[in-house]
Amino acid sequence: MADNDDIISTLNDLIEVSKDGEEGFRSSAENVDDPRLKEFFLRRSQEVGASVRELQDLVRSLGGEPAASSSIGGALHRRWIDIKTAFTRNDTVAVLNETERGEDVALNAYRKAAEQDLPTHVRFVVVRQLEGAKRNHDQVKQLRNAFRAEAAIH
Repeated sequence: MADNDDIISTLNDLIEVSKDGEEGFRSSAENVDDPRLKEFFLRRSQEVGASVRELQDLVRSLGGEPAASSSIGGALHRRWIDIKTAFTRNDTVAVLNETERGEDVALNAYRKAAEQDLPTHVRFVVVRQLEGAKRNHDQVKQLRNAFRAEAAIH
């Protein structure tokens, strides 16, 4: 079993990645015109925010100090979305591509965490949140494919 400091470090890594996702979804909502997508992105942002709070509570229960901010890479990724959409005039497919790329990072982080030897109660949360990250990724990919197909018709 991983020691307590390793478990806290793993959870803090997930907190940073999840905060990236929370902020990334919010940024994506700001960079699309379609009201359905805005609602989708904002809902995902709120759900990921709830996951962040759950992870922070777990870190506290283990006697640690939870990460309070997103990663530098996540901030750079969101700025890239802003720049890219500025040049492509709120291109929905571009936003969805970048959102999917961000979800790829989250999936990898959760998969890596799920491979670790974690206490049962921590593993339960990590695996449940991994399933949520997979769902988010797949929904974004489906939306991207649908908007890409629609753009090809027009």
